Amino acid sequence: MSLPSFWRLTPLAAALLICTETHALELPTQVVTGNPLGSEQLASPTTVLEGDELTLQQKGSLGETLNKQPGVSSSYFGPGASRPIIRGQDGDRIRLLRNGVGALDASSLSYDHAVPLDPVNVERIEIVRGPAALLYGGSAIGGVVNTFDNRIPTEAIEGIQGAGELRYGGADTTRSSAGRLEAGNGAFALHLDASARAFNDLKIPGDARSRHAPDSDDGPSRNGRLGNSDGRQDGGAVGGSYTWDDGYAGLSYSNYDSNYGSPAEQDVRIRMQQDHYAFASQIRNLQGPFTSVKLDAGYTDYEHREIEGGETGTVFKNKGYEARVEARHQPIGPLNGVVGAQVTRNEFSALGEEAFVPQTDTTAGALFILEELQATERLKLSLGGRLEHTQVDPDAKGNARFAGADQSNTFTAGSLSSGAVYTLTPIWSLAATLGYTERAPTFYELYANGAHVATGTFELGDANLKKEKAVSSDLALRFDNGTHKGSFGVFYSHFSNYIGLLGTGRTLNDEGEEDPTGIPEYEYSGVRARFAGFEAQDHWKLGESAYGKFALELSGDYTRATNLDTGEALPRIAPLRLNSGLLWELDRWQARIDVEHAAGQGRVPDNESGTDGYTTLGASAGYRFNVGTSQWLAFVNGENLTNQTVRYASSILRDIAPAPGRSVQVGVRTTF
Repeated sequence: MSLPSFWRLTPLAAALLICTETHALELPTQVVTGNPLGSEQLASPTTVLEGDELTLQQKGSLGETLNKQPGVSSSYFGPGASRPIIRGQDGDRIRLLRNGVGALDASSLSYDHAVPLDPVNVERIEIVRGPAALLYGGSAIGGVVNTFDNRIPTEAIEGIQGAGELRYGGADTTRSSAGRLEAGNGAFALHLDASARAFNDLKIPGDARSRHAPDSDDGPSRNGRLGNSDGRQDGGAVGGSYTWDDGYAGLSYSNYDSNYGSPAEQDVRIRMQQDHYAFASQIRNLQGPFTSVKLDAGYTDYEHREIEGGETGTVFKNKGYEARVEARHQPIGPLNGVVGAQVTRNEFSALGEEAFVPQTDTTAGALFILEELQATERLKLSLGGRLEHTQVDPDAKGNARFAGADQSNTFTAGSLSSGAVYTLTPIWSLAATLGYTERAPTFYELYANGAHVATGTFELGDANLKKEKAVSSDLALRFDNGTHKGSFGVFYSHFSNYIGLLGTGRTLNDEGEEDPTGIPEYEYSGVRARFAGFEAQDHWKLGESAYGKFALELSGDYTRATNLDTGEALPRIAPLRLNSGLLWELDRWQARIDVEHAAGQGRVPDNESGTDGYTTLGASAGYRFNVGTSQWLAFVNGENLTNQTVRYASSILRDIAPAPGRSVQVGVRTTF
């Protein structure tokens, strides 16, 4: 009798679960993203998620995995797709990286397009909040999310090591298996990983549709379920490298395949495939003008099919490459720094009846420099700049809808950034940043013209858009006295030209003609805008006794975003959020209880609906044990235990797709 499909493992995952040799891989705690000089403290606010914390926070999508981190919300489009939003900024303002290199997909084009990555394969996630365009380009004007998977090992591996995981449950009845195997002889290292995830239609409290939801032709929705929200994800990779005392060089190949439903369209499935090839190398301890040189490159072939009623309606394709080199120079007096270059090219096409953007090739090249100065014993300064040239070449391919998209656009964008970290006392320090950033408009902001069925809007680009420009600053007070560790920070960004997708008040039919029964028109427009807010967090060690160690985690964030041309709020901004967690550890046991409160969001544009506030309760517990030389963690994780109706203000589907209801998931993870 065969096993149920949700317990079937790939051969690799099965091997990982029965191997019990050697030791677990240890990851460094130092932040890598935006930190080529290896500074112990960065001026920019950062968050690192790894280890048990990453395991318990892990969801099927990157956006949901990071949704509870300070300043990060989710573009939630059901369990199949979501992208992280940082401080109210989304799309091509948030740079998604794999091991420091951009992975081309179509997730920024539409909210129903998933990020082709299963977080189960990720060992570490770093978030840089605020502009990071200096090193990563204009598409990092809002922040960076960098995932690390060690598919190209950067350190020597001796013997065999790896990890495996199984989990079951949750509001969507997830069935997930994953495994990783690494082996080496101290010089050559090999990496293999594989994963499979399947999930059912999401359980929700009550009706999927809110009182603000428009009338639907899909018929009555099922009470207690989010229709057409089931799906699956499969992935795997093979990589290897050669390591030596002063560097490494390696290659990897990974594949991602998924099929999931769109809650916005009950008969639409999305089939996504991506092949990604990567090369990475670093040489250290060089003689001459540069002490080290690092090269990263990746090539991606991505395809996304929207299948309606069993027939393929629209096919999105995106293929291209990105390569970057960073060279650290010898100290020049008190200055330490890096210089670098980056080239990117992607070829995008959308074919089918529902294609609302033309075929477009985008090519970009950039030069950048970053310098650090230890000005005094207490004060460290940083200063850098970037110059980037982008060319966008559309091709209407005879489609009359895109007849106006026949002329190339070129943009030269410049960015400057400065930062300072001042140590007030051994406990207190101040961190500040000030930067000017420019971003070239994307192809869809320039040339979109058509009904976007997934979002229920008619989108219009503007081929005459100018560069997006912003001046941004951060100021944070950080503290660590052994009992309390945390920070309180404020941020402010002023856009002299913010490219927003804004409602015009008109309704159009599929042909772009005014029709009172049609869908709302949204246009990419350049407006003046302001983003401001705060982020706070504290880890408070309450004490230790015979009953275990206790700690309290507190955090909160708030973003206020305004269209300065109209005085209206900008759309899809998360409200004030407050989180508290009580932690407990005793010997091999660990547990926590979490309470999250989100205020109602009534500050919205005139043509959008707000959301009600909510308070949710969560709890988790874990037990560590050893089997031979392998380490195991068995865990249970409960979320929204009081079964509250939760609608994310940051989701375009907030009125028809609430967040999960009561959820309990169990799992086991091993490392060896």
